[in-house]
Amino acid sequence: MYENHKDPLLPLHDFIIRLLNHGLVAIGLLVFSLGIGVLGYHILENLPWVDSLLNASMILGGMGPVNQLQTVAGKVFASIYAIYSGMIFLIIAGVMLAPVFHRVLHHFHYDLADETEKASN
Repeated sequence: MYENHKDPLLPLHDFIIRLLNHGLVAIGLLVFSLGIGVLGYHILENLPWVDSLLNASMILGGMGPVNQLQTVAGKVFASIYAIYSGMIFLIIAGVMLAPVFHRVLHHFHYDLADETEKASN
């Protein structure tokens, strides 16, 4: 997926495409996770769709639920969904930052390889 440390640095245009691809993966994870939350609140707490969306969005965003939870199943779901949301936040951050970290590390390693090559010649 990424270039080898011996390969030249990826051109900026290709790097932007890589960032966009990672962004699409992150958006897909976000939409999937939001869908789980909306369905959970709608089915387990009998909330209207808009309220389910609001509660799922707030938990996924780290704010917490808006509506008072009434059922045991809803409370269990909300606690599991909150833990899941925290993990998804970290995963999405990793997906978005991975190409940037790789490029920075590749850039420094590529520069060091150039210096080593020049010194040996």
